[in-house]
Amino acid sequence: MLAEQRHHYILERLGQQGALSVSELVKSLQVSRETVRRDLNTLALRGLLLMTHGGALAPGRREPDLDERETSNAEAKRAIGLRAAEFVPDEASLIIDSGTTTLAVARALVERRRLTIYTNDWHIGLLLGRRNENRVTLLGGELADGEDAAFGLDTLHQLSQYRADFAFVGAGGVTAEAGLTDYSRAAAELRGRMLLSATVAVVVADHSKFGRLTPVKIANFEQAHYLISDHAPERKLRKAIEALGPELVLASVA
Repeated sequence: MLAEQRHHYILERLGQQGALSVSELVKSLQVSRETVRRDLNTLALRGLLLMTHGGALAPGRREPDLDERETSNAEAKRAIGLRAAEFVPDEASLIIDSGTTTLAVARALVERRRLTIYTNDWHIGLLLGRRNENRVTLLGGELADGEDAAFGLDTLHQLSQYRADFAFVGAGGVTAEAGLTDYSRAAAELRGRMLLSATVAVVVADHSKFGRLTPVKIANFEQAHYLISDHAPERKLRKAIEALGPELVLASVA
């Protein structure tokens, strides 16, 4: 297949799906990862797509900054946070991912006492630290653009030293075909490791994430015990989630 044909295929698929991963394109185009990356770079330089760590986004599909995301579906996230907090007793140990939905979980936990918290999110660390005899460990790493959170090899290494009763993990999207996905490789790797690092792993995602495909697959979705959302997904996705194993838990939105 000629380069122009590959470019046409990539742009057509992006128009349909909004996001593509490098591994997906390697398989469908039957070319090397280096060829795919060259094609994506060429199209990005022409302003036809946005590059990510693990693939590409259609223009306008970059994850919004934290301030913008915090006002989106705020009541749904608050309800999810309250429902998630019902699982957590005093003196529990928690891994809490970065993001606005996990921040809602942290806000719902402010009255708990003697929690042990591991988080890469500075907002969450400051919210739950130095109160009620809680102990907070901030996972270090590289500060992400548009986020008050750390990611990278240092973050993964530090996380590997801990085990918790619960992990609360977000996602960029949830689809029947790809499961959990995210916008960057760094975020996806960290969230996949978090799902393995707790006795009870919980994914928190409002309904806007259902059917949204982002470029990088988050591993270990089948290890999650629960997926908490504000609305049930459509039937195909609901059955795909059930087949993997997580129990769907719905939060009541006032």
